[in-house]
Amino acid sequence: MKTILLVEDDADIVELIQLFLRNEGYHVVHVDDGAEVIGAVQLNQPDLIIMDIMLPNVDGLTCTQEIRQSFNVPVIMLTALVEQGDKLAGLETGADDYLCKPFDIQELLLRIKALLRRTEGQVHYQPWVIDEEQLTVSFNGAMVDFTLGEFKLFTLLYNAPNRVFSRDQIIELIYADYRDITDRAVDSHIKNLRRKIKQNGADPAHIQSVYGAGYRFNQEPTS
Repeated sequence: MKTILLVEDDADIVELIQLFLRNEGYHVVHVDDGAEVIGAVQLNQPDLIIMDIMLPNVDGLTCTQEIRQSFNVPVIMLTALVEQGDKLAGLETGADDYLCKPFDIQELLLRIKALLRRTEGQVHYQPWVIDEEQLTVSFNGAMVDFTLGEFKLFTLLYNAPNRVFSRDQIIELIYADYRDITDRAVDSHIKNLRRKIKQNGADPAHIQSVYGAGYRFNQEPTS
């Protein structure tokens, strides 16, 4: 069963779309606040997103831009804005299709089916999502409780998979402002990374020790 994330704050439209799509055999997840979108994507891993532009807190254009930073899930924009510039803005942010309100529900269904066919087998979700603006890391939708130093260390390793970083390199790259950071402190932070990612259901062997050399992030650990 395909999962569709519906991002819409108009209760009447939500009721119409949910009822129709569920009758067509789709699993529909609904959020009505732009601030909830990324979390809903991480948690539900939808096959397609229907995105309204005018949303509380975070608008649909911004949401789509944020989605495109980490996910390749197809997005259909819904909006009451009918100017050509609005349509282009939606497509430029990464939307795959655009439908103006009021719309025919059958047309929406046809566009959903066409987009799902076009992207069949192309939608992939990485278990790890790093938000470098909010300084957060999540695994399969669950936030990992890293300190700032741990976040910097994890991000350094994750963004260069399989590259080995020596302790001196780690200190120079991310702990330069900390005068009292030692090799032992780096080892302690590595230990904390492993413990915390294990608590979130990930394999701690992602963080590998390379004897005499340093540490690296292994995308496919064999623990």
